[in-house]
Amino acid sequence: MNTVSDAFIARKRASSRSAKIRDLLDYPVIDTDVHTNEFGPLLEDYIHQYGGAKAVDAFRTQYSHLTNQWYKLSPRERLERRLFRPPFWTLPARNTYDLATVAFPGLLYERLAELGSDYGVVYPNIVLFAASIADPELRRVLPRALNHYNADLYRPYADRLTPVAVIPLHTPQEGIDELEFAHSLGLKTAIIPGAIRRPIKALADKYPADKHPELARHITYLDFFGIDSEYDYDPFWAKAIELGINPTTHSGSQGWESRNSPSTYMFNHIGHFADASEALAKALFFGGVTRRFPQLRVGLIEGGAGWGVDVFTHLVDRWVKRGREAVEKYNPANVDKDFLYSLYEQYGHDLDGGARSFGKDEIAWLAFGSRGQVYVNSPEIENGIDDYERAGIRSIEDIRDRFIPNFYFGTEADDRTLGLAFNAKAAPLKTQVNMFYSSDIGHWDVPEINTILADTWQLVEEGVISAENFKQLVFKGPYDFYTANNPDFFTGTAVEALLPDNREKKSAA
Repeated sequence: MNTVSDAFIARKRASSRSAKIRDLLDYPVIDTDVHTNEFGPLLEDYIHQYGGAKAVDAFRTQYSHLTNQWYKLSPRERLERRLFRPPFWTLPARNTYDLATVAFPGLLYERLAELGSDYGVVYPNIVLFAASIADPELRRVLPRALNHYNADLYRPYADRLTPVAVIPLHTPQEGIDELEFAHSLGLKTAIIPGAIRRPIKALADKYPADKHPELARHITYLDFFGIDSEYDYDPFWAKAIELGINPTTHSGSQGWESRNSPSTYMFNHIGHFADASEALAKALFFGGVTRRFPQLRVGLIEGGAGWGVDVFTHLVDRWVKRGREAVEKYNPANVDKDFLYSLYEQYGHDLDGGARSFGKDEIAWLAFGSRGQVYVNSPEIENGIDDYERAGIRSIEDIRDRFIPNFYFGTEADDRTLGLAFNAKAAPLKTQVNMFYSSDIGHWDVPEINTILADTWQLVEEGVISAENFKQLVFKGPYDFYTANNPDFFTGTAVEALLPDNREKKSAA
């Protein structure tokens, strides 16, 4: 049997720029986004255990259907159906060693030092599908099978690798059930869908899916759990905090209306993780979830961090202009009708050649434009003029306190927008968003997985970020996120021994 030679492995380690950077650090490196590929035959054994042969068949059919439907159609049919082009060629192929690394846990574990990492949080590729699956039967079987499979598969490597638990959220209760099961398996963190696509009731009743399957995906809305949901998700957030499992989301927005190109994958891809995560973060903020659960921590993976600063900034500047008191400046009831009418008589009376005359009340609403009467006279507006009410915002500091601590932004190794995110001087209250290192190895974003840490350090060498920023990204950010509700998250791992305090104790001994 052919085997990889010790000399080959030694050369790879010796040539790793990331390993050399890691050797210079006096703190551990924690990677929060390590993508791997499942071993199909073994996974199907677990699916069979929880759902039988029927579930295995359903899994094979639905998983392949995600992309196969696009390939079965002609370019004209794709355009006519507005079927977005799915991802393609997303895994390393020419770099066979890297492909094998994300397929075999033992090899990943062995190469972690070569990557410059001490600990990795593993996102098997299939979890991105399993977190959002629509089929109610398969949705309960597949996450359970996956969680059991991954818990067993990575248990021998627990000192350096931990897989995420897959948590479905079509209802709060199914999320709670799977959280408890995952916790019983020893899983310590989780992936949740960023949104659930649900039917619009008024349209679904008129065009039932069984009679109009071609319309099913077009008569839906996205439920982001925090606002305007059919369900109260507070029990789920409470359970996550109780169990110390801080959820992350890795959902994207490819296929949404503005990312629905039938021909161009990159058009659909650029920015799509950030768009999806932005919607979730805003929903949890405006819905008051972060107000009711200040302990809640949510990781937003692979979208970068620059958009987090953007959202925080706009939450503040919108509140300054449209908060409860500020928005009264635009209340039509505050119009000075006498003054407005005098200006009309002086400057507006001949707009139509003087053919018509108007009273003060009419001019008061006509000044708002063609739809002014509806705009001015709608009583419903008065019942909900403060969009920040559920979040309990009374000051800019409240916005900071109900957004900044709760969200952590996962950034890839070579993400230059880190320079924007670390520039706290440009943000409201000179406040910096939370970030953590999410390499995304195993996907096309990373052509050579042993360059990831070096790619990030290059941003230090170029002056994009500082050495202290680097430490915040690869160590402190991830450490703070995972231990926020579970202080023992890293107990017994390689990270624990490498913590600065423990290093000092060991040196003293």
